[in-house]
Amino acid sequence: MTASDTAIHGDNGVITLQVQGTAEAVLARVESRVRARGLTVFARIDFSADARAVGLEMPATGMLLFGNPRAGTPVMLQAPGAAIDLPLKVLVAQAADGTVRLSFNSPDYLQRRHGIVAELLKNISAVEGIVREAVAA
Repeated sequence: MTASDTAIHGDNGVITLQVQGTAEAVLARVESRVRARGLTVFARIDFSADARAVGLEMPATGMLLFGNPRAGTPVMLQAPGAAIDLPLKVLVAQAADGTVRLSFNSPDYLQRRHGIVAELLKNISAVEGIVREAVAA
């Protein structure tokens, strides 16, 4: 998925990849891929700008929330608790050493966490393809 093709997997279901580029550029590439697939961008949060607004500093950090109600609604109807993890999210953060990491919830983990039936896994798996495309660009 990345230049080093490494992923950090914890037991929390979050996949974290070290990526090339600035946090802003990576998040912009993800957003571009989301829109190209016809998905809805529900929010783009700039955590570092919010920190600056209150006199605090943090490295570039942003999150994109996106999805498709036609895909997400059946998941939430079948497994209502899944709504805590939907819409899909991608977090891009620059570490103090300048390294940029992209994180997202593993669809397989979300399936296990919420008991999502196998037929609906495809409804939340788009995040993996979007991330692959964005980090390859």
